[in-house]
Amino acid sequence: MATVAENIVRTLRANRIDRVYGIPGDSLNGFTDALRKDGTIRWLHVRHEESAAFAAAADAAITGNLAVVAGSCGPGNLHLINGLFDAQRSRVPVLAIAAHIPTTEIGTGYFQETHPQELFRECSVYAEYVADPAQMPRLMEIAMRAAIEERGVAVLVIPGDVALAEIEDDRAVVIERAHPVVVPSPAELEKTAELLNASKRITILAGAGAEGAHDAVVALADRLAAPVVHALRGKEFIEYDNPFDVGMTGLLGFASGYRAMESADTLLVLGSDFPYAQFYPDDATTIQVDIRGSQLGKRHPLDLGLVGDVRATAEALLPRIAAKTDRSHLDDAVAHYRKTRTKLDELAVPAKGRNPIHPQYLARLLDEKASDDAIFTADVGSPTVWAARYLTMNGRRRLIGSFTHGSMANALMHGIGAQAAQPERQVVALAGDGGLAMMLGELITLTQNRLPVKTIVVNNSSLNFVELEMKAAGFVTYGTDLDNPDFAAVAQALGIFARRVERSEDLPDAVAEVLAHDGPALLDVVTERQALSMPPAITAEQVKGFALYAIRTVMSGRGDELLDLARANWWQLF
Repeated sequence: MATVAENIVRTLRANRIDRVYGIPGDSLNGFTDALRKDGTIRWLHVRHEESAAFAAAADAAITGNLAVVAGSCGPGNLHLINGLFDAQRSRVPVLAIAAHIPTTEIGTGYFQETHPQELFRECSVYAEYVADPAQMPRLMEIAMRAAIEERGVAVLVIPGDVALAEIEDDRAVVIERAHPVVVPSPAELEKTAELLNASKRITILAGAGAEGAHDAVVALADRLAAPVVHALRGKEFIEYDNPFDVGMTGLLGFASGYRAMESADTLLVLGSDFPYAQFYPDDATTIQVDIRGSQLGKRHPLDLGLVGDVRATAEALLPRIAAKTDRSHLDDAVAHYRKTRTKLDELAVPAKGRNPIHPQYLARLLDEKASDDAIFTADVGSPTVWAARYLTMNGRRRLIGSFTHGSMANALMHGIGAQAAQPERQVVALAGDGGLAMMLGELITLTQNRLPVKTIVVNNSSLNFVELEMKAAGFVTYGTDLDNPDFAAVAQALGIFARRVERSEDLPDAVAEVLAHDGPALLDVVTERQALSMPPAITAEQVKGFALYAIRTVMSGRGDELLDLARANWWQLF
């Protein structure tokens, strides 16, 4: 008879799973040995379980299919938790096999004992403990279906002895994802149309829920004469081939996106969970469409909330909408966006003389030289700012990040999963120096697994975005310095092709060389530490914060930092 572990592997194979991310351990022996015997599923060995979970999250995001990760008992699967939180909050389907201590020892304080089903409860749509072989394969099927249909994380906690036990029912069920079309009721659509037809200045805010709805949203924007602001996670789905796009809003966004929302009399939110309440217009009528009813009104008070998928809802609204003849709001927003875009592009130029490289220039070169179907991953912090502002989406490129969970060090880890999932595509990981250093060992994962990820290091010797937050709040920067190694030399020692660039004139050739390399490659770029990523609207509190920062910095004897700040940013401050 087959064991529980062998049935799990058989079920994974039946569901076209061909890779599992993780690190082996004794409590996982039944599972990893079943993988060895099967021979059709690749064990993708990483150097930290957190990386395995992030890699699985990116894998699921890129393919849209279930990804699988495994961790041994206690500390092993506990390391998965940060990456699983990222997957859960990004709403991608991941199955985690969390091995457990021997059944007879549970509750005794045994070596490496934890209570995984409780620990994983908050970062999953399903977390269950397999206490008896008779529960399988039923719990396996429930877990997989929960992850696939609810687009989240499912965790099966399995003691090593249960995994090695014989199973009575060796079936392997194939879980096919359902594709329902969810549309608001005719009465709700009519009410929405009445509000939109009566409005004069409509702005659309589109998020990740606009995936697959590009043409329908653009058509609706045209009919409504509405500028389209995109949230960060909506960028890759709605920005391209969209004459009505006016950029982002929020802390990472553009002045044009903020202005288009602030001047609207009606805001139509399509598939967005944009969290920052201060960037929503105070007096506008607000209509929100989301596939999950629980999201409606979560961020901003609503005049009307609709449960539906964005594409179907937009298509159902179109026949009910009278074409707007007054397009002044749209024309004004688009014109303002062009001006804002020009100002942003003016920052993406080579630095003069021996000054440090502008990170905007690095991002612009990556955008110009990367493949048309490249997958970009970006670390949280300043790399995400530059990715959001300078990487161009085209319907084929992808942009993956920890945009909701907001974890450090995600770029390289996400890059592992993206490259494993689609080895034929170019994967570019835009990593911060702090993020890369945090998970530096995963560079070895690239060489061991022959993953040709291109790691681009924004090396400003600081936790740069944290410093910006400190300055905006009026604090003297403290504890943010990074005494970095030569990352290119480190990468070369690990068998990775690498270049280090400190001057702008050397950057174009280095970017082209690294991107063209056949195999993993790293580019260590020494960038301007004091480059400011200005938000689209400066509040009185932020002005006060910067003033306090300046005073406190001078008083603490670090006035030269203010001179560096002014030197690096005079062209966007004045």
